Amino acid sequence: MANGKLKSQSQGDGAEGPDGGWGWVLVVAMFVSTSLVFGLMRGLGIFFVEFVQYFEESAQAISWISSIGLAAQQFFSLLGAALCNAYNTRLVVMTGGFLSGLGLILASQATCLVHLYLSMGVLSGLGWGLVFTPMVATVMASFTRRRALAVGLGFSSIGLSSFAFNPLFQLLVETYTWRGALLILGGLSLNIMACGALIRPDLRFALIEELSRNGEFFSSYLEVSLLCERPYLTYALGVTLLNFGYFVPYFHLVAHSRQVGFSEYRAAFIMSAAGITDIFGRIASGWFSDLGRFRVVHLLTLWTALAGVFIMLLPVSSLTRSYTVMIVISLLYGFCSGALTSMVFAVVPMIMGVERMMGGLGLLQLIESCAGLLGTPLSGWLRDMTGNYTASFVVAGSFVLLGSLTMTTLPHYFSCAEPPPPQRPVLVDNSETLNLELRQDGCSPEFNHQTERTVETKSNQTDQRGTEPD
Repeated sequence: MANGKLKSQSQGDGAEGPDGGWGWVLVVAMFVSTSLVFGLMRGLGIFFVEFVQYFEESAQAISWISSIGLAAQQFFSLLGAALCNAYNTRLVVMTGGFLSGLGLILASQATCLVHLYLSMGVLSGLGWGLVFTPMVATVMASFTRRRALAVGLGFSSIGLSSFAFNPLFQLLVETYTWRGALLILGGLSLNIMACGALIRPDLRFALIEELSRNGEFFSSYLEVSLLCERPYLTYALGVTLLNFGYFVPYFHLVAHSRQVGFSEYRAAFIMSAAGITDIFGRIASGWFSDLGRFRVVHLLTLWTALAGVFIMLLPVSSLTRSYTVMIVISLLYGFCSGALTSMVFAVVPMIMGVERMMGGLGLLQLIESCAGLLGTPLSGWLRDMTGNYTASFVVAGSFVLLGSLTMTTLPHYFSCAEPPPPQRPVLVDNSETLNLELRQDGCSPEFNHQTERTVETKSNQTDQRGTEPD
């Protein structure tokens, strides 16, 4: 029966995983790879303005490029998780790095929006999906007590790259046009393959052979059983609502800043300013969470609510045409958006358990991909309808606030103590089901056989007494 269990290679049953060693090397790999995924994704706002001018299309039509890329990254994260469970995490991440670079290289030769949708959106998004979830799950499986800090450090590169990439992308566009800039970024993205090579080739998150013999091959790869669990569904809904508005500033804040009258570099620096505090937000929230003074889900709700408020304030601050006020709001927004990202993934093992983390993360990304697909085009459509981005940011912030409220409906949310993480059900053969039930009742099979013989003997004695004359 023990062979039917599913366990992470980095953690035994009920034992704490490591908190150092090669895990810190994986944190560095995650640091670099996430900067080349989400840091690059955040910098696409620079290209948004260039695409509007070059293709002479509406803001909504151009928004589909980044939206498809984000949605593809989230949608294909489930595929990445399944492939890692089935084959080799190192190979999956390296393949993702190749595809992400290839998509950007092909996008540099685009002659129409459909070409950009397929290359920069679908192909690069597929590559990002094969990179992101496996890297996050690998780092989280390598830590227990310092898990939130490790994830926060790995994600801090997103803020650093946001700070550096926006002015860099503007410089590349002015020097080489947007085609040359995309070609350079495609070559830069190929470095993700080196990050994937640092993952141990023997790292596996599941004993697939045992799952196949027990007839659970498909569902265990994708962890579809989580869809029957209320905590997971509630959390997935909250993250999906958050996802509707979370990425809107990254794609439209630069365009909004240029629309209200700021120069190209000043507009790009507004997003860079948010990237500066994003770094501190990720590290500070991870460090503070690991102190254990507050539950992680409570901290996540707080940072999510504040991020929603500051997203709504971004266009309001620009009404005064004060660059200083807009920078301040951007700094506050950057800190909160960075702080909540570390918490989103730190809560995941508490919702589903470490053993189901790889497939659960992929499934979560798949569910929220619909929000990633529709959020930015909705923002672009509101801009086309109203002529400015005020309604776009207000609606985006409202979705983030609604996601924060949804998380308060999680089971045991108002408890001060962290509930124990759920455990994967033990897979057993049908012939062993009775023994499993007896063990759960605290009885051994030997004791049960003795009890059955005793009951049978007493029953026979009773029948004999019943046939004897008084």
